[in-house]
Amino acid sequence: MQLNKQGRRAVPTLTYSERRPNFSIGLDDPTSEAAPAIVANVGGAERGGKSATNNAASAGNLVPQGGLFWDGRADTLQQQVLGPLYDPAEMASSPQKVIERISSAPYTADLKQLAGIAGQASPEFLLAEAMFALARYQIEDPAFHRYNSKFDGWLEGKENFTPIERAGYLAFNDPQKGNCAACHVDTVSGNRLPPVFTDHQYEALGAPRNMQIAMNHDPAYFDLGVCDRQPDGRTSLSLYCGMFATPTLRNSATRHVFFHNGVFHSLEDVLDFYALRDLEPSKFYPVGKNKKVQKYNDIPDKYRQNLDTLDAPFDRKAGEKPAMTEDERVAIIAFLKTLTDR
Repeated sequence: MQLNKQGRRAVPTLTYSERRPNFSIGLDDPTSEAAPAIVANVGGAERGGKSATNNAASAGNLVPQGGLFWDGRADTLQQQVLGPLYDPAEMASSPQKVIERISSAPYTADLKQLAGIAGQASPEFLLAEAMFALARYQIEDPAFHRYNSKFDGWLEGKENFTPIERAGYLAFNDPQKGNCAACHVDTVSGNRLPPVFTDHQYEALGAPRNMQIAMNHDPAYFDLGVCDRQPDGRTSLSLYCGMFATPTLRNSATRHVFFHNGVFHSLEDVLDFYALRDLEPSKFYPVGKNKKVQKYNDIPDKYRQNLDTLDAPFDRKAGEKPAMTEDERVAIIAFLKTLTDR
């Protein structure tokens, strides 16, 4: 394992990943967890607004959704396991090194029994079974998806929100205020499962460049999310450059880094950015030598049309009032704390 190399992204949670569909690009259905039909032509359509109370408005949008990691490049937990294993900045391993490890470990006999005759005969098959076992662990161990937060107790009618938590819940769902539920869906779906607080889709929010990441000191380097998931993505997926996965908000109050690049370190910072991105940009973006604020400084100009400037709270223009007052932002954070597992 490498302990002296820096990665380029914040580490996404592995919790509540068991219901994420495969990656695809298709029509927006924010209430469904199933992958949409893949659409070959991804150009040209005008984007409809995304609202916490009016899902039909965005139903004609062609959107990327599903997949694991910030860019959706893995479809299954078994594929996801290989990411940190082989990443030079993380565990820096290789298939051969992993095969050697699992062939002489305390659990080798159990693993070979699980893999059967094929595992005894093929090291590659044994490796695949080991990755499958890790994936099953993440699916079957309740610690990865407890669904036992205060919010879940409230859903079941066993607990009550405090006044500030209730105010935060209302602002979270208000399409003219937080509008958070437009992407972080908080209603029980048709399958009667508790919400995971994501629509499994991707958004370009224009998070500031994190200069704590060494690679970001190169002005020619940009991490563009979905369109970097494949070699030709900046051409074939150009409509989605700058988009990153909408994460679950469960346990978000326990995190210390937010957004794909970890640029923010508190929920207060995140809510301020949502409310004030285009109203007080100097609060988040650097000011150049020409005294102008360098807005959206982590996405090249030619992809800035992908940024969300249509949906509340990002639909405000300079001089207008923010969609959320400071008190409403505080209340939303109080509500988010009810999503912490016990």
